[in-house]
Parts: sequence; C-alpha cells; structure tokens
Amino acid sequence: MKKNDISYRVPGTFEEQRFEKLHNVVFDSPLQASKTVALEIADLIKKKDSNGKKCILGLSTGSSPISVYKELVRLHKDEGLSFKNVITFNLDEYSDINEDDLNSYHFYMYENLFNKIDILHQNINIPKSNIDNQTMRSYCMKYDKKIMDLGGIDLQLLGIGRTGHIGFNEPGSHINSQTRFVSLDHITRSDAARAFNGIENVPERAITMGIKTILNAKRILLLAWGINKSKIIQKTIEGQVSSIIPASYLQNHNNSTMIIDHEAASFLTRINTPWLIKSCDWNESLKSKAITWLCNKTNKSILKLTEEDYNRNGMSELLAIEGNYYDLNIKMFNHFQNKITGWPGGKPNSDDSKRPERSKPAKKKCLIFSPHPDDDVISMGGTFDRLVTQGHEVHVAYQTSGNLAVSDEDALKYIEVISDLKEDNKNGFNQLKKEISNKNSTSIDSKQLRLLKGYIRKRESLAATRYIGIPDKNVHFLNLPFYESGMARKLSPTDVDRKILMSLIKKVKPHQIYAAGDLADPHGTHRICLNLIFDALNNLKHEVFMKNCWVWLYRGAWQEWEVHEIDMAVPMSPEQVLKKRKSIFMHQSQKDGAMFVGDDTREFWIRAEERNKASAEIYKKMGLADYQAMEFFKRYFI
Repeated sequence: MKKNDISYRVPGTFEEQRFEKLHNVVFDSPLQASKTVALEIADLIKKKDSNGKKCILGLSTGSSPISVYKELVRLHKDEGLSFKNVITFNLDEYSDINEDDLNSYHFYMYENLFNKIDILHQNINIPKSNIDNQTMRSYCMKYDKKIMDLGGIDLQLLGIGRTGHIGFNEPGSHINSQTRFVSLDHITRSDAARAFNGIENVPERAITMGIKTILNAKRILLLAWGINKSKIIQKTIEGQVSSIIPASYLQNHNNSTMIIDHEAASFLTRINTPWLIKSCDWNESLKSKAITWLCNKTNKSILKLTEEDYNRNGMSELLAIEGNYYDLNIKMFNHFQNKITGWPGGKPNSDDSKRPERSKPAKKKCLIFSPHPDDDVISMGGTFDRLVTQGHEVHVAYQTSGNLAVSDEDALKYIEVISDLKEDNKNGFNQLKKEISNKNSTSIDSKQLRLLKGYIRKRESLAATRYIGIPDKNVHFLNLPFYESGMARKLSPTDVDRKILMSLIKKVKPHQIYAAGDLADPHGTHRICLNLIFDALNNLKHEVFMKNCWVWLYRGAWQEWEVHEIDMAVPMSPEQVLKKRKSIFMHQSQKDGAMFVGDDTREFWIRAEERNKASAEIYKKMGLADYQAMEFFKRYFI
C-alpha cells in the first residue's frame, strides 16, 4: 500500500493488525494526513461531476478537519476545484445559539470553508438550533429524509471526542438513532469551555445526526490527532462494539477508515506492545519500552525480572538476542539509572560519557521557552531552580501573553486598585469596568482589556522568576501575534512569529533550549508554540552556535513523558518541591480556580506535585533511586 493510500481494507487481515477491528492509516503529521483526505474528497467531487451527478458530503467541525478545509480551499483557488456540484450536510449544531455566534457551527463552516469556495448557498445544510419543542421531531425527520432523497451521503467526515462520541452522539447512543436533539456529556462541555469562556456558558443540548444516519454514508473518514485521543482511539479500534463508545459502531460499517497521526495511534497494540504479535527490531528505544512495560505488568523491579517473565510476555526473541536475562537486567538497570542527574546543565569536571548532559562548558547559557506565563515553573520549576543555583546563565521566554486565562474578576480587581491610585485616568478605567460588566459568553476582549490582563500575567511571571533568582533582563515577553485573537481560536502563525523566536535565539546563543512538548494541551497553544520553535531551529540550524545547542522537551500540566521516552530525569528534594510550589503560587490569577483547567479540576500546583511524585514512584518501583519527586525531559535532535 502506498504511504498516502487511505482506500479501505478489511481490518485484522495482517498479523500485526489482528487486534484491530477498524481500518486505520497512521500518518507522520496531521497536515500530511489532512492533505491526503482533501485529495480523496477532491477526486470524489471531480468523479461525480464528470458523471453529471451531485456529490453529497457530510461535514464535521472542531479542530481535526480545519487543515482539510484549508487544503480544499487551496485546491479551489490554485487548481480550479469547483464545488458547484456539491451538496453538504453538517453533523451537528449547539442548541439555542445564534448562527452568527462565534461558537456556532454555522459560523465555523462559513469562516473555514463556505465563504472561500464556489458552493451554492442552497446546497448548504446545517442543522438549525432554535427549534421549538413542537416542531423539533418533524424538523429532524425532514433533515434525514432530505439526505435519503438525494441518495445518501457519499463521504462523511468525522472527528471523535474523548468520550468516544461522533457528532454529538454521546455514550449510550443507540445504533438505530437518527437525527435528534441530545443532552451533552459533561466532558464534552468541559472540552468546549474555553471557547465559551467557561463551562457554565456551554449549551447543555445540541442537535446531531444519529448513529444510523452516519452509518448510512457510503464512505466514512474519521480524523483524530494527538496523544490526548490515543486511549479512546485504541478502545474504538480494538475494543468491542458498545454504546458506551459510540465511535465503535463504525466497526459495523464496510467502508470506514480512521485517519490518525502517530500520537493518536500510540496505544494501538501493534505500536504500543509490538512484541506481543510480531518479530521486532529490538533497538534501544524498544528495549526501554518493553522493560518498563514488563516491570509494570509483573509488578517487579528490573533486577528481579526472571527468564520466565520474559518468555511469558512475548520477549523470548529479546532474550535470544541478548543471550542472558540477568545480563540484560543489569544492562537495562544501568540504562535507566544513567538518565538520572542532579546536574541538568551538566556536571563540571566529570566524566560525561554516561550522563544526559555535557560537562563542558561548565557554565551554560540556558533558554527556557514557556508557551504561557506559568508553564515554566509548573512543568520544570525544580530544574529551573537547579540551573540557576548551579550558576548557569538562565533566560526564560514567555511566548504568549496568556491574557485569555485571566478572569474578568481578577481584571476588575486590578482595575479598581489602579483607579484608586490614579484618579486622573478614572474615565479610562471606568470604560474597562463597563466593558466587563456588559460582557457575555461570546464577547471578545478589547485590546485595552487584553493588555491589562497580559500585564497581570507579566507581573506574576516576574514575581516567580525573581523568587527563583534570575534578573529581569533575562526574562523575555515575546507576545507572539498569533495568540492575540481575543478568542480561544487562535490566528494562524506567520513568519512574524517565527522571526521573533529566531531573533531571541540568535541573541542569546544558548547551549540549552527547553521547550514545552505537551501536545495534549487542550488549548492548542502549546502545539503551535512548539511547531514555531521547531521552525525557528530548522531555519537557524546552519548557524555556528547551533552546533553546541541541545534541545530538551518538557511536558506541562496535562501529562508527563513515559519513562521509556525520556533522556533526562531531574530529581527534586523535599525543599525544592516546596520552592516549586511557591513559585507557582506567584501566578495568583491562575490559583484558586483557574479559568481553563480541562476536566481535571485540581489546581496546577497540585497536578505538578502529584505528577512529579508519581514519576519518582515509577523509578522506585523499577528498583532505581528513590527520590521525593522528579521532572522528566526528552531530547529533541535538530
């Protein structure tokens, strides 16, 4: 099969895919996958047009299909793809929401696709939300009937929620369900909370195509990106058909394909534990993963693993290669132990052949990139402190202002404090107070209010960096333009964003760069910030100073690296844990109920401490050093 071939194949027909009940294709990146999907849609449109037929498309919303729509727009503008023979039916819409509301799916579709192509207005079908109870049932029946009268949907695009929902078919949806109004699951509403400025503003109901309506489509493509979708993807593809995971109903469809990236595919058996089903290329990375898995499965430390443990768990091939289980245990014990270092900047005057970092130069220039103004201390506050106390020149760069995460209540508090101090500018402050009092769930903050909220985050950040001990001149507030949309939906990053990053990197000429590799961030900001850093590094890789620059990726409040993935583990003493906690406390606007915490309601400092403690506990259970807490890092090679 060609790499970009997503044509349907019967699942489970190859040994390495025998656990899988849904055809899927794994891509290197969402962008590559999206272009391939757009090409299949374009080919279908052309084929239908050449036969004088209408092309009936079922469309979805959310973050997953945006790149598909961008590519379709490009094909229309650059290659003349016409949509005049296309009729579209959207999956769903929130209830009781105006069509021009920024969060409505009407707005989304016109903003991302319909306003940019030549589709006929009368050929666009999006469920209406403001339907009264008396006409609701008849409206839904007419929506389904219109689809059937046109011969059914030729190709249906889907995304998948963390509950396994497709459209708004939440857990419990029946396989024979048709278009209808539904109540939204709490997790679904929580995931949408950022766009609506809080979960209390997210509609509780929606209209959606039913499972039966979706399964009647001739071809179904489900898109999923990122590590935060990996567990539900595994359950959907490898689990039993169940109403608890509505996406699993696709197993009953004879022409469905899941289009996923490597992160979303990471829990599939053939990728997560390939030794259970096939012969493997036992490189160091796979050995690390297998030993970590085996320790967890047997509840044993590395040095207690037996020959029987290996043989019973699909690793006899590994023993045949290594020769002796005990020698393998010793080798892997040393492999993991050598990743631990209390010297993240390198230990001076030491043999660094088995250490994560170089010993020279003894004093390094370190540049920590933080997507939001608190990710640095939340994710690597202990390592941050070690770098400073060990005498390295540490810089921190806050990539975005973080103003979206400051509540109106906090902003109002600062406005009133300032207005008490500055009576002469009271009119300006009163205007901001009026703006806050008149806001609703779809209001976009004015530039003045965003500036104020950005200043709040800036001063909190300076309080934290001063506490850790770096001078203000080493703290850089980049305020990347892509973030400044005033909405949860960010602007597309441009060369202006990249040049800001490149300029700082060239100015500092760092020996170390730390960046957030947390691609499960529900805001999407971390992913954009990391991609911008990668772009900047790629553009600068020929600079002389870059030959001595190592890049370390940390993860944020949402997740941590798996033990087998990391290249450096930095231990924390009980005192450092407390110091990290206090530095997080400096970000007062994010404490005691931050605005956007996802479905995890713990405060960020609690998440950080429990995650760091759990990381240390994993090392302890594997029979390695026993520490209070640990922070994990993965090296990125430029």
